[in-house]
Amino acid sequence: MIAQDAPADPLSDVLALAGLRAACSVRLTAGGAWALRFRPIELKFNVVQRGGCWLSTDATEPVELQSGDCFVVSRMPFVLGSDPALPAQDAADVFAHSPTIANYGEGEDVALLGGSVTLGGPAASELLGLLPPVLVIRAQATKDSPLPWLLDALDREWRADLAGGRVVCNDLLRLMFVHALRLHIDTTEPATLGWLAGLRDAPVAAALRAIHAAPAQTWQLKTLATIAGLSRSAFAARFKQAVGQGPVSYAANWRMRVAAMRLLGSADSVSRIATSLGFLSDAAFGAAFRRVHGVSPGQYRRQSALHAANPA
Repeated sequence: MIAQDAPADPLSDVLALAGLRAACSVRLTAGGAWALRFRPIELKFNVVQRGGCWLSTDATEPVELQSGDCFVVSRMPFVLGSDPALPAQDAADVFAHSPTIANYGEGEDVALLGGSVTLGGPAASELLGLLPPVLVIRAQATKDSPLPWLLDALDREWRADLAGGRVVCNDLLRLMFVHALRLHIDTTEPATLGWLAGLRDAPVAAALRAIHAAPAQTWQLKTLATIAGLSRSAFAARFKQAVGQGPVSYAANWRMRVAAMRLLGSADSVSRIATSLGFLSDAAFGAAFRRVHGVSPGQYRRQSALHAANPA
């Protein structure tokens, strides 16, 4: 077998630099008249396995969910219930006896399985700023995707209680989140997607792949326009409309996102990281890094280490 480098994939790159992790943590069954309020500190990603319920937040209108629907709530309190008009019980009280499994109300008309998604890396803001307060992926949209199979696998693994099951469940939930994000990109109006819309525009996507494949290169507008197969003016306008910033600015900012991840994920010196990203001096690297992150590379590394040691 011949091993080859995988082609550049901007979404995978951003997810990696965003520090995407998932933890499958909750199975809820409920019935009768019921409503529960959740107060997450991370993104919540859940799937309705059976039945239906309502999802409500202070920022959005109530949404009716049915079996097979997935939803993501971006770090805000939300209520699940049989009727959005019902007063809600605090979910923490219901899960007080078991942090992972709970039954509420009368019967088991509805079942949900899900957990938390953490985005804690240097590119977390690249995604968090683009996700709506509530993202719902309908079951009809998932029928041709792996999501139904992944849900079945997650349910079986959760119930089996086998060695290593928690790791498998976390990985399955992570895959489900990525597939839900893909469907969001494919089915949402480009105007609301921010830079993600560029992945749906072939010339812009070609430029994005090139930038992500070679972050150490100092990209010029002419070179990127040639890759996209457009004139410089047409490419610049198209890229900015799709991504929200010019191609050269995007390339420079992405270079600094990669620099931040290398500062956090390796013991390499600042000088070595600067050289690996094509800078001829530490001073030039420091100035470029400070423009994007607001602090020097050394300060960024120290502050991140301090935060990791004392997250509160």
